[in-house]
Amino acid sequence: MYLHEVVILVIWIGITLLVYFIVCFVRNEKMVVSLYIIFLLLIVYSASLGLLLFNRPTEQYYGNFNLIPFSTIQFYFSGKVNPFISFYNLAANVCLTIPFGLFLMIRREKHNFSVLNIIFSPLIFISIIEVLQYFSHRGNLDIDDLILNFTGVLIGFLIYPVFKRVVQIK
Repeated sequence: MYLHEVVILVIWIGITLLVYFIVCFVRNEKMVVSLYIIFLLLIVYSASLGLLLFNRPTEQYYGNFNLIPFSTIQFYFSGKVNPFISFYNLAANVCLTIPFGLFLMIRREKHNFSVLNIIFSPLIFISIIEVLQYFSHRGNLDIDDLILNFTGVLIGFLIYPVFKRVVQIK
């Protein structure tokens, strides 16, 4: 099983921030964070994801594509794949894009983005990433990745009110 070092680092930082967030939520405390710091964290996070998406083991073949919705997701639930690998692939595709949903909601609040902009921006961006992975042979083009990634963005939208109860952006 291959886990890139960046994956371990991102998971560790993510769990640390989540625990800190939960503690603040339970204690009804606020974290005051500047928009600049949030933007800087998002840049570092995006660079880390870029590394994960385009720096893959060379002994694996990339260049497949799937345009049939839910077929890869169904395959992972079929029992034909190691449960850890299934969970890792499905959870990673959803969870890794939640911060982008949160950030888009922050940007919407600060700059009054339209709902269409908030919806279509991540769809276009995720589609571009999928196409780039396919043509660079650093990943497979999979409609299910788009579905799972966008689900993560939507979760970010949905949990934003809870996020806002704890994080005050100055």
